[in-house]
Amino acid sequence: MERTAVNRSRPRITLVVNPASNKGAAVAVGTQVAEHLASAAEVRVLSGRSQAESVALLAHAADGADAVVVCGGDGIVHLAVNALAEGDIPLGIIPAGTGNDTATALGVDPDPLRAADSLLAALLAGSVRRVDLGHCDAVPVSPTAVGRWWVTMLYAGFDSAVNERANAMSWPAGKRRYDLAIAAELLHLRTRRLSMRLDERELESPVTLVAIGNGPQYGGGKLMTPTARMDDGVFDVTVVGTVSRTTLARLAPKLPTAGHIGHPAVSQYRAREITISAADTVAYADGERVGPLPLRTVCVPGALPVLVPIGPTPLGLTPRP
Repeated sequence: MERTAVNRSRPRITLVVNPASNKGAAVAVGTQVAEHLASAAEVRVLSGRSQAESVALLAHAADGADAVVVCGGDGIVHLAVNALAEGDIPLGIIPAGTGNDTATALGVDPDPLRAADSLLAALLAGSVRRVDLGHCDAVPVSPTAVGRWWVTMLYAGFDSAVNERANAMSWPAGKRRYDLAIAAELLHLRTRRLSMRLDERELESPVTLVAIGNGPQYGGGKLMTPTARMDDGVFDVTVVGTVSRTTLARLAPKLPTAGHIGHPAVSQYRAREITISAADTVAYADGERVGPLPLRTVCVPGALPVLVPIGPTPLGLTPRP
């Protein structure tokens, strides 16, 4: 449901900057965006020096604001989602991280200043859509919250193991660390015996990974659940069964074009409520650690208002009549 246009010449925007995004590059981007928006809006800038501080700032970011805009990657988006879920203040995203999957799914321009202009125009015009969120029984990001919200993708298996390994490494920095984590996990590739409940359907099988998509992509453009839409009230699920190292390495480059769909080892499902269980397996969502399995997650329709740039329907939303 669209919100009405903001009835003031200078809307009030809280801009939350993640100083850790893209090895600190988001700080300079945030400064440019704040100066750019200040000519047409009242801008309050918040920047936490740690995740805990960002969580504390986001808890009050919506106070007195017409919109909360985050500048960074999917990590700060994840924190903002947990602060703004089930509220009425819309979230806008200035992409300044390494992945920016949520911003891409919502049609936000990759250029930060063009993104700022389009989000301001969306706010003034009332171009706001309510998107679904996943909610799961996991450790919350805030001690006062119950469970964890997520917006794009929840996943477990090979990809979450890569995240877990990369986060435990102190060297090297940046993308190289992630590449080394992938190589190490490929070397120790194993299948996991997964039990999964999809609404009323029970499944049990060996898997390499499972991805539950509220949106179509993760990992910087990997279309793991390509038909998932963030406003249809249901998750798309992609399960990769037992594969060899060679097959997994061949499938990986095809993910940005959804080339894995149709492979004999790949299965797809749809469900509103999902429980997954596997031994010694950790789940991640939006690139952030959620916790060990078992885990139950539910699709909550229309849980978050978001600013959507005016124009063609973006990849992550359903076209309107």
